[in-house]
Amino acid sequence: MRAVSAATRHRIALTTAAIAAAFVVTVAGVLLYQRVTATTNDPWKSPQLLALKERLRAAPADAAVKEQIRVLDLQFRRDYRQRLRLAGSGGWLILGGALMLVVSLQAAAKTKERPPQPRPDPEAGRRAVHVAARSRTAVAIAGGVGVAAMLVIGLGVRSSLDAGRNAAQPAPIAESLPSAEEFARNWPQFRGPGGSGVAAGPDALLQWDAPGGRGVVWKSPVPAPGFNSPIVWGDRVFISGATADVREVFCFEAATGRLAWRARIDPPPRPAPKTKVSEMAGFAASTMATDGRRVYAIFARGEIGAVRFDGTVAWTKNMSVTENPYGHASSLAVWQGRVIVQFDQEGRGGSRLVALDGATGRVVWEKPREVSSSWASPIVIEAAGRTQIITVAEPCAIAYAFGDGSELWRAEAAHGEVVPSPIFAGGLVMVVHPSAALTAIKPDGSGDVAATHVVWKAEDNVPDVTSPVSNGELVFMVESGGMLACFDAKNGKRVWEHDLKEQVQASPLIVGQRLYVPCAEGLTIVVEVGRQYRELARNPLGEKILASPAVLGGRLYLRGAEHLFCIANPEAKP
Repeated sequence: MRAVSAATRHRIALTTAAIAAAFVVTVAGVLLYQRVTATTNDPWKSPQLLALKERLRAAPADAAVKEQIRVLDLQFRRDYRQRLRLAGSGGWLILGGALMLVVSLQAAAKTKERPPQPRPDPEAGRRAVHVAARSRTAVAIAGGVGVAAMLVIGLGVRSSLDAGRNAAQPAPIAESLPSAEEFARNWPQFRGPGGSGVAAGPDALLQWDAPGGRGVVWKSPVPAPGFNSPIVWGDRVFISGATADVREVFCFEAATGRLAWRARIDPPPRPAPKTKVSEMAGFAASTMATDGRRVYAIFARGEIGAVRFDGTVAWTKNMSVTENPYGHASSLAVWQGRVIVQFDQEGRGGSRLVALDGATGRVVWEKPREVSSSWASPIVIEAAGRTQIITVAEPCAIAYAFGDGSELWRAEAAHGEVVPSPIFAGGLVMVVHPSAALTAIKPDGSGDVAATHVVWKAEDNVPDVTSPVSNGELVFMVESGGMLACFDAKNGKRVWEHDLKEQVQASPLIVGQRLYVPCAEGLTIVVEVGRQYRELARNPLGEKILASPAVLGGRLYLRGAEHLFCIANPEAKP
């Protein structure tokens, strides 16, 4: 057989390289076009959806319009998941094309005909020595300039996390912290003391009618917009609110609903572009947290601050410029004097988990995270003899040591837009992969535990927005379209499902043997916590409910679109 010449092999390699390059450019162009159109053509601002919203405002009781909005919402979410799948496969195609391009170029270089070699130059050695001496001198000068520049940068530049910290900050003064019992007696953060959505203490009211005044202890106007949930400590109720220019914390008296004070969070300005914030999340979506000494709040562009219980601001700072499609919306967690911030960003590389000292705002530790942006909130649990911080974002659930932030274990369990937060119930960490699976994980492993510590997965009736809730025996999940389902906490098998026929954006709550499900249009449906669906009540609020409820001492606190409500029997004391 006749051998192929080097010139022929060279031409074949160049042709292959050209095809690979064109393939990479084409796939990259498709992905870029998808990204640009997904950013500019915001589905939530589509003319069709806006027109339906206007029709619903004109006729709030129109069931046909509500159903059209529901169908359109589901279509938008399906389209988004399709874009995620395309982006994932496109990345692998680009990687494969790039590898083929590199291999082809290497082959072309090896088969390229060599030109005639020049004759030896007797003066080349002397010139080389001269050039080398001049090169060493130039390198020494450049190195000196580089070292001097790095010293100037190192001494003069601060981390973005240090913005707002005084140049000479005194050491924090030791202060008493609440005991675990005191912490558990209050509602100090998103979904309660453990972030689980389960309340201890007396039962909340079963039936009320807020428009008619029945069961309403008080209602107070919400001074500023925000989707964050109320938190409660003793005789104080806190919420936050914000616009593009003003960020505030509000304190209400639990007994009367009177606004006790309001405090502005104004970190020092930073030379950075303003982050685009979606109307879906707003500027104050993150629920605050408190340790009974100060209340902590974070806002859509990464502004964070602490306010003392007398309304004076303790400290403020900027985390950094947020890079995600909606603005920061993860809620804060507090434990043992530290504020835990899950600050996940779009793409891989910008996300991090940060522990701040509650008294001063200084960074105790900070850990980078190889995850994409998410809007889930962290929880702190005691399990396997360790204090663990549980986080979830695409693609993993990751547990960190509370003390130093070192990673304890991880399991691939979530993809796409991760909004639901994890819970810890029945000795298991439960993590939502939106609209796909609920995964139960034993928290006593180390390293990658996906193959060894996943106890079960449930793949039906999985929510896309709301977080699950469990009493340790049963797990309840509700989809944004209103499908409520109950699962066995031991094996993940579905026990029952029921269509509430209501839109749901807020996470459900368990108080005793009752499950409270706040619905977007203002109803709170109360269901028995049991192995059969049994509806106990449907209670109107008269306003939309997009924030999750808080409960303390038998008093239920609901944030409506315009008012903060206290729902209880008249004899229930704060």
